[in-house]
Amino acid sequence: MKKLWSRILLLLVVLACAIIILIPVLKEIKLGLDLQGGFEVLYDIEPIEEGEKVDDDMVNATYKTLTKRIDVLGVLEPTISIEGDKIRVQLAGVDNADEAREVLSQTASLTFRDTDDNLLMTSDVLTSGGAKVSQDESGNPVVSLSVKDRDEFYEQTKKVSEMDDNRIVIWLDFDPMTDSFSSEEASCGSLNDSRCLSVASVSQGFSSDVIIQGNFEQEEVENLVDLINSGSMPAKLVEVSSKSVEASFGANSLEKTVTAGVVGIAFICLFLIVIYRVAGLLASAGIIIYSALTFFIFWLINGTLTLPGIAAVIIGIGMAVDSNVISFSRIKEELYKGKSVTNAFKQGNKTSFTTILDANITTLIVAIILFIFGESSVKGFATMLIISVFSTMLIMVFFTRWIMKKFIETKFFEDKPKLLIGVNPKDIPNVDKGEKRTKYFYQNVDFVSKRKIFLSIAAIVAVVGLIFLGTKGLNLGVDFRGGTAVTIQTGEKLKESTVTKDIESLGYESYNFEAQNNDTYTVRIDDTLNKEESNEVKDYFNDKYDASTDIGVISDVVKDELIQNAIISLILASLAIVIYISLRFKFSYGVSCIAALLLNVLVTVALFCIFRFEVSTIFIAAILSIIGYSVNDIIITFDRIRENVSKKKKIKNSDEYNDIVNTSLREVFNRSVITNITTLIPVIALIFLGAHDIINFNIALLFGIIVGTLSSIFMASQLWLEIEKRNIKKGKKDKKMWYEAEDEIDELNVKGINS
Repeated sequence: MKKLWSRILLLLVVLACAIIILIPVLKEIKLGLDLQGGFEVLYDIEPIEEGEKVDDDMVNATYKTLTKRIDVLGVLEPTISIEGDKIRVQLAGVDNADEAREVLSQTASLTFRDTDDNLLMTSDVLTSGGAKVSQDESGNPVVSLSVKDRDEFYEQTKKVSEMDDNRIVIWLDFDPMTDSFSSEEASCGSLNDSRCLSVASVSQGFSSDVIIQGNFEQEEVENLVDLINSGSMPAKLVEVSSKSVEASFGANSLEKTVTAGVVGIAFICLFLIVIYRVAGLLASAGIIIYSALTFFIFWLINGTLTLPGIAAVIIGIGMAVDSNVISFSRIKEELYKGKSVTNAFKQGNKTSFTTILDANITTLIVAIILFIFGESSVKGFATMLIISVFSTMLIMVFFTRWIMKKFIETKFFEDKPKLLIGVNPKDIPNVDKGEKRTKYFYQNVDFVSKRKIFLSIAAIVAVVGLIFLGTKGLNLGVDFRGGTAVTIQTGEKLKESTVTKDIESLGYESYNFEAQNNDTYTVRIDDTLNKEESNEVKDYFNDKYDASTDIGVISDVVKDELIQNAIISLILASLAIVIYISLRFKFSYGVSCIAALLLNVLVTVALFCIFRFEVSTIFIAAILSIIGYSVNDIIITFDRIRENVSKKKKIKNSDEYNDIVNTSLREVFNRSVITNITTLIPVIALIFLGAHDIINFNIALLFGIIVGTLSSIFMASQLWLEIEKRNIKKGKKDKKMWYEAEDEIDELNVKGINS
């Protein structure tokens, strides 16, 4: 008993450490626009002069300029990311979006001034991109400037050299209303705090290329070069999409989503404890530790937490629990075969590990593809999903197994399997007395006999889905249609006809209206509003309804790119998964899997089409998540089929294949039901209690999880059965893969030796 209490104390200590880590991390973690409000803009970098091309130097220099301008704005934790020839800027917490847009979008202006702030020269005297990193005679890093207008440069430098204060000051975006060398002399050259880039003494006039030298570090020189080049580079920023979120929207979304998460996790833990008793309690502790580790890693990499990111964690918990459910199901099976608690634990964990690994690898594949091709919010979702995979393996597999092993080693549960994992001792046969297993599940259910009905229904559903897609089409959101989404939050209850007339009075035509709740409404128009038009819409609704208004704008350039990336993501994810399954199992498994996945995706998309739910970029993340989740389910089913196939040396007829599939499905059906409940609990909580912004994402997951479970049992395995039975009829011999064991060689009987 002392050993048991020591294990309980150990678990409590680990839990306390996890909570101690989790609480400050959640307070310090950076929140995205959708959680604290702010402004996001995507710029396309274009050359001012015709014939010029945008290269890496131009993009990097522009990036440095934007970084410096944001520093001047005083935004604490901006997010600036390069996306090809585009730069995305996210300013969470910024109050004045118009001011931020104005500061960011102006063409970089590099000027040379004296210490009294008088203008001497502009960037016209320099060669475009002419600043280079160089070294002086002593090998110290310096900035080399290539001069284009040498006469002007000589005249101005000679004039400065004759002044009492013979210093020349280089400014980026000098503002005569706020900037002054006298007030910024101390910070001049501090590249993060001032628009004053550098100050140098001039001893004579220069009519050739010059260098700026000082006690520079290499990084300081590189930054200075980029900033000087950005001020002399013929590039302009063209706004292709933007989004502003009021702080009240963000706070409301955060509160709702966190509430949904807490409720969902609490119900998962309760469900696990009811089903698996002490093992479920240990898995619930693992959920808390898993959450702490996931958020801690996300904080370490300086990730920005968004609504999709929180959804990824909550849904990831449901999927992570699957790892424990698989292990617990295997342990219970070993107990039903008559093994002791200790041996059942060892064998159950051993047989379940490869299944868990395969399931998490397929999820990782999907997450990586999402990260590569997704836009900002989707990248946040993918990042959290990738972290969740590693946290699942570390905590929900290794830690939970380790702590459960510690509890079993106390021998307290050796004669208490019901308390440990919910197995009645009466159902455990005494193999020493010749007793055989008596506890089976779904023995009277024949999954195979009705397979043609299942496959026919699947085909009908697929055809109906295609008909709906062809006739009704999808309700495309602004992301994929282009245009503007206007979200209005007001104390008044508005009708669709009222808001539609308001939009028409502003000169636009709406194509979609959505009442999110009693005081929040979203109307979508095809026009891409510019800054002035956006402000006009905001002012109109503010004056008429005292409303807070958020506006998201997507241009055709971004729309086309999002559609292209969405298609590529779906194709690559499907191909990667099929290749993995074909290598890990056999090609017949891969073909069956892709057919089931296509049906799953088609049905989910068709349901969105029928019910007219909006399809946006986060919907693509949902579809890919569905693919990953469905593959998990299919792999677990296939793994059991492969295991049962390997138990037979040779399968002679179709009936044996039928028995294998039926046996396998009976063995995994309980696990499928439990896993789907634990995954659906947080999804349902997010639908009813979470933020409206991601409700379509969660509805897509709800559809996908339900359809995916049905397709893994009633379609994927049945298709595999049909393929293998056809191979028997054709007399084809199964080709062994490199990882599959060869059939055992029949023993040679030699008289007098072994016969």
